[in-house]
Amino acid sequence: MAPQTRRLAFPKVVIERDSDTEQSSSDDEGQEEEEGEGPLSESESEEEGKENGFEEKSEENFDAKKKGKAPITISLKKVCKVCKKAGHEAGFKGATYIDCPMKPCFLCKMPGHTTMSCPHRVAIEHGVTPAPHRNTRNALEYVFERQLRPRMPLIKPAYVIPDEVNCAVIRYHSRRVTCLEFHPTTNNILLSGDKKGQVGVWDFCKVSEKMVYGNIHSCIVNNMRFNPTNDGAVYAASSDGTISCTDLETGIALSLMNLNPDGWQGPNKWRMLYGMDINQEKGVVLVADNFGFLYLVDIRTNSKSGEAVLIHKKGSKVVGLHCNPIQPELLLSCGNDHFARIWDMRRLEAGSSLYNLPHKRVVNSAYFSPLSGSKILTTSQDNRLRIWDSIFGNLESPSREIVHSHDFNRHLTPFRAEWDPKDPSESLAVVGRYISENYNGAALHPIDFIDVSTGQLVAEVMDPNITTISPVNKLHPRDDVLASGSSRSIFIWRPKAKSEVSEQKDERKIIVCGRAEKKQKFGDQSDDSDDDTCKMKGKNIKSKKSRSKLTPNNLKRKR
Repeated sequence: MAPQTRRLAFPKVVIERDSDTEQSSSDDEGQEEEEGEGPLSESESEEEGKENGFEEKSEENFDAKKKGKAPITISLKKVCKVCKKAGHEAGFKGATYIDCPMKPCFLCKMPGHTTMSCPHRVAIEHGVTPAPHRNTRNALEYVFERQLRPRMPLIKPAYVIPDEVNCAVIRYHSRRVTCLEFHPTTNNILLSGDKKGQVGVWDFCKVSEKMVYGNIHSCIVNNMRFNPTNDGAVYAASSDGTISCTDLETGIALSLMNLNPDGWQGPNKWRMLYGMDINQEKGVVLVADNFGFLYLVDIRTNSKSGEAVLIHKKGSKVVGLHCNPIQPELLLSCGNDHFARIWDMRRLEAGSSLYNLPHKRVVNSAYFSPLSGSKILTTSQDNRLRIWDSIFGNLESPSREIVHSHDFNRHLTPFRAEWDPKDPSESLAVVGRYISENYNGAALHPIDFIDVSTGQLVAEVMDPNITTISPVNKLHPRDDVLASGSSRSIFIWRPKAKSEVSEQKDERKIIVCGRAEKKQKFGDQSDDSDDDTCKMKGKNIKSKKSRSKLTPNNLKRKR
């Protein structure tokens, strides 16, 4: 006897549409509906309905009631991406941002205008009070200027902006890049960490010489710092709760501290390490976790020193730590409790901060100025860059606030504005931009160079073939080089004047990495990570099949 199969009765499908789309029958409106937010277009849904035997809504309801099954409703109504309400659309459409009528301006967070017409978008220095030039310092600031900043030039030098891609490694990491660090003595070595816990070492002068260590951490590498006494070792703080010290020549990593020795015990007990810095004078590595605590690790013994200190609100994430370059006992921290705090390392106790710098939202980063340590630059999620001109002055309110687009949703490394370590005037900062701009029909996310003393946009660098966001940017401490991490790729920027001579002999050096390391053109890649794809095209560019390892001699100091 042949086996009997049970016939399954599937419920009918009801398709709901907006009234305006039902009345419209033109080809242009049909094309707009195909580009909308709905899962299917009107014409596609009708064709699929005919192919699958879908009937009209009244007949479907009748059949569903007859069989006792509720119909499945597919809604094609326009839904706002911002407020999640129907009846209107908002968000990015190509390179244009459409504002939500229920929300204020996406850039400055103020009502009364749209994002496209925001005055801060037209002129970034709008509403910014420039730094004073004379007759405003008190006696203490005057002494500080004479003693701690004797080499500061009186005339501000011209900025040198690296504005052209010189070389790149595409799909270098398996997940998005989270941090970058230049070698302290070898100018052409760049270290990078990613979301998967890998650490990459790349010689960007010899583009093919690169290496990725994948056995150091099991989760996001949030920060990296070189050992001040041994430039062949690097410390890394990861979201797996460990601090590692890795020998760059051998790739062997030593775990200095593990906050999760018993493994996963639930999200309420799992500790992740974010902010990290090294105090060379005291010989300790400072690292902070996602519960608001600060830990000290002795460099000489490579072990934890002392007890953890609560430096931010309990349960809040401490994402940034920075020691003052002139006064190492001063520590600057920032976190998710909407504060940046200044501490005295000689008296680290809970609630004993010297100053608390309030912000309206989460503080992504906070840095002292690189040469004098007298200024403070913070990046907050309220689309504001805040600058304090003097740590000896009034710290109750910032000297100026600069509106800049770096507020994001998810699946991105937080934007961090960083000082240019070579700028003697301590006024140039670099930060990636979130809102895309329309450049000849292409939606690009430039990297901004901002004069924090006036709020003016000095330069915005971009490449027409880089369509992804570049939240991770690092300026070289000695050369006119900018390294940017965009998705899984790393790009090296140089000034056009210096790169034109080398381009005559050799074109841009670009390496495309993939699973099979196949030869392919620069734009024929597919990124399976959580970021967007990166598309670039070059002339006569081919990927290298073999990965060359860095030799120990490349990591030694050049004489």
